[in-house]
Order: sequence, then structure tokens, then C-alpha cells
Amino acid sequence: MKKELILELFEKFEAACYLIESTECWSARELQSILGYADWRNFLNAIEKAKNACEGAGEKTGHHFVDVNKMIALAKGAQRRIDDMALTRYACYLIAQNGDPTKKPEIAFAQTYFAFQTRKQELIEQRLLDRDRVNAREKLSKAENKLSGIIYERGVNEQGFAIIRSEGDKALFGGRTTQDMKRKLAVPDSRPLADFLPLLTIKAKDFAAELTNHNVVDKDLHGQPAIQHEHVENNLAVRKILHERGVRPEHLPAAEDVKKVERRIKADNKKALQKPDQIKNLPPGSEEER
Repeated sequence: MKKELILELFEKFEAACYLIESTECWSARELQSILGYADWRNFLNAIEKAKNACEGAGEKTGHHFVDVNKMIALAKGAQRRIDDMALTRYACYLIAQNGDPTKKPEIAFAQTYFAFQTRKQELIEQRLLDRDRVNAREKLSKAENKLSGIIYERGVNEQGFAIIRSEGDKALFGGRTTQDMKRKLAVPDSRPLADFLPLLTIKAKDFAAELTNHNVVDKDLHGQPAIQHEHVENNLAVRKILHERGVRPEHLPAAEDVKKVERRIKADNKKALQKPDQIKNLPPGSEEER
């Protein structure tokens, strides 16, 4: 997610916050607009799911979802009363959890924003980057699994797929093999290299794999030599783009184990659901967070 969008959303959520007896609240009508829900009825469905989750966590919905009325301006100075709801930070968090962060950047931001009591933009940015990296790694796994299935039907066995993927890495990393990169980045032998790659490199590998998926079918390629050549050429093409932009993927430092990042995100989500009064803005990797 771009920093400009993060700043824009941060300012919108900050501006919409108000206090009721020292408790942070957000108007459901305003939140509907910020989260990109066009229809109030659809947003009410998300609120009902959030209420169910609230009850399931042992919390009283009346403490977090409070019905209120709101006056809106009409033509010629007239006004009309409409239903609204005052939502606590915990209520907003539960609503955001019912959205799809892969389709709406507003939802991805809200899931992180409302998980924190102390709002510090730089930590929100870091947590969103963590989430992006976990999602990118999952997408790469799906692309590689898809490639494995496609080429299996075209005469390439599991050993052949491993060679194809290794040759692709060699092309992407400027002649360095997968094992070379593992040694360079201190990746355990039993773990996939991609689990320790930075976000940019994960996306580069995913793009090359998706190109191969498309071209193997589009060009009707069969057998290991033809498919391997295609995959190597795609990785070389991706490397060329990176190189032209001043990036050499083999020189990028290792990133934190993506499995550890994923566990941290899940733990934070579980904590937010079970202990709404103890949601904290903890720096990634802090002792209390672990």
C-alpha cells in the first residue's frame, strides 16, 4: 500500500473520531463511507456480523454498538433524522475484520488502525507492510502450485519441476543458485528461500511464475526443456526490469521469517477479539508481543 494512501486514510480515520465520556467513537454512517460501502443496508450486515463476533468473545454489544440518531441536511435548509450508531474502536475493528482486505485497501488499513489504542502512523505502516508480505508469499505459493500442476500434465515430473524452479532462481539472482542464496541469506536448509525474501523479490518471483503459467498454456509447451527455457526467459525478463530500476535482487538483505510474521499477525488479531481493552500498539518483535 502506497504511503500517500496510508496518510490519506490515516487522516480520514483520525478526523472521524470523537469522544463520548473519554471513549473514542466513530459514527457508523461516516465509517460506511470511509470503508467504501455504497449501501447502508450492506454495511448493517457487516455490523450484525461484528455484533455476533462481539458476543462470541464474551463482550456486551451494548458497550460497543450504541444506537443514535443523526440529522442530515436536505435541500432548501430542511433536515431529516436518520438512524446511526456510535461505534467503539473494538466495534470498528470487528466490522473491519468482516471485510476483504485483498479487495479494499480501506479494509486492510482499518484492520490495522483499529487494532491499536495509541495511533502511530509509522507502526501502522510497518504492520501493513507485514500483511502485504504475508499475502504476497501466499500468492507465490499458489502460483508455483499452479505451475506444478500445469507442467505435470505436460510431461514434467516433480524432480523436473524442482530443476525448472531452481533454474528460474538462478536467472533471477544473476547466476546464483537457490542454495547460493540460502547460504548468503542464512536460510535454514529445511526452509524455502522465499520465506526469507523481501516483499519486492517475492513479487518478482510471483510475476515470473505467473508469466510461465500463462505462456506454457498459451504457447502449448510440453516437456522439461521447452518449459524450463520459458521459465528462465521470464525470470531474466523480470531481472532486467529490476536492474533497469537500480535493483539487484541478489543484493537485497534477508527479511524476517514470513511464518513468524504471520504468527504475529494472527496473535494480534486473536488478542484484539478476546481482550478489546488490552489492544496495544506494540512495535514488531517486542517482548510483550511475542
